[in-house]
Amino acid sequence: MFIANYLGLLHGSEIHLRDSLKKVAEHHKNEPDIEYICKMLASWSEVHIQNLERFLKQYEEHKESEPDKLQHSLFQGTRKGGLGLLRDLHDLYLLASEVELSYMVILQASQALRDKELENFCRDSVKETERQVNWLKTRIKQSAPQSLVAAG
Repeated sequence: MFIANYLGLLHGSEIHLRDSLKKVAEHHKNEPDIEYICKMLASWSEVHIQNLERFLKQYEEHKESEPDKLQHSLFQGTRKGGLGLLRDLHDLYLLASEVELSYMVILQASQALRDKELENFCRDSVKETERQVNWLKTRIKQSAPQSLVAAG
């Protein structure tokens, strides 16, 4: 069974998403909504990580290196200003999409395994992850014209 691989991928991706949300909140405190909302979204990921623990033990998590590779290729130092915020939001969106897709894959596997606990966990967590993705997409749409056109 390879579900442990995806649980490891999800676990690492959620950790990177949580940590990255906190970093973006810290780096862009001057934006009225960024600090508060990024910290709130990070707290959702923290709850997901904690709730994921029992499934990691149950299915004997396999540590995956892909989340580390993705994290390393995205956030490249501290970015400042409007364009920096846009790039950071873009990177957060990619991380959150990775988490969302991992939940979808594990949800399908949980149904095949008839593991109702894992299925319910995935259903609940993917709803919040979808909200994270949607907020990031909306905030990117708001930031893009300002950062790319008005600033130039």
